[in-house]
Amino acid sequence: MIAFVVAGLLVGLAVGLTGVGGGSLMTPLLILIFGFEPASAVGTDLLYAAGTKGFGTWLHGRQQTVDWKIVGLMASGSLPAAVLTVGCLYFVGIQPWVQHLMVITLGLAMIVTAVLTLMRGRLDAFVRRHSLLDDTHSVSALERWRPAITVSGGALLGLLVSLSSVGAGVLGTTMLLILYPRIPAVRVVGTDIAHAVPLTLVAGLGHLTLGTTDLPVLLFLLIGSLPGIYLGTRLASRLPDRSLRPIISVLLLFVAMSMLLKNVV
Repeated sequence: MIAFVVAGLLVGLAVGLTGVGGGSLMTPLLILIFGFEPASAVGTDLLYAAGTKGFGTWLHGRQQTVDWKIVGLMASGSLPAAVLTVGCLYFVGIQPWVQHLMVITLGLAMIVTAVLTLMRGRLDAFVRRHSLLDDTHSVSALERWRPAITVSGGALLGLLVSLSSVGAGVLGTTMLLILYPRIPAVRVVGTDIAHAVPLTLVAGLGHLTLGTTDLPVLLFLLIGSLPGIYLGTRLASRLPDRSLRPIISVLLLFVAMSMLLKNVV
């Protein structure tokens, strides 16, 4: 069980240093290194994410860097989608083709996460420089449709997270960055983390009813990850993530392609 504590510590450290979602790292780690079935890896990681992001939400809440209105909009789409997805999994059962679908979804989500992680700085600069809010004719249209788009984006995240445990981090942050370019970056991160807590908790509890959650392993992962996140956050100011993000991105791409080739070819 020490190995799970070490794994939680390393993933927590990486999350604290780079902000990359833990699901992109922990779920493939459980599958490839510890031999978990995809459904068990996803189910265990979802509750793991709820615990770690709950700690992050508490920190951001103290600093008042959470926009709770946006959290509510995202959750109004993501939570029903998560319940519906888990309900479908319960109805069809965890068949081999379902496990196969989870691996493919996980691999594709990791590739998108890797690309967005690598391009995050440029994407942030581009969005803030070419924001639709700079066009007075676009303001009213954006204001009118933005809540509906936020809810729809949340629903997509709910589906993706329930199948792969990936998406609540980098993908959610990117969506908020595009839809709300005037919000400070720290508030975007805080809002995304706060939304991830109910989403991963609901999806994780759903997987718990499916029997796809390993609670003892979950406990050991949390024991390692919480100090890892704290340490990574403290070190982040001394080790700029500009040098770490390419390493994480290449690692994610390599693991994702390996998983996809193994399950598709």
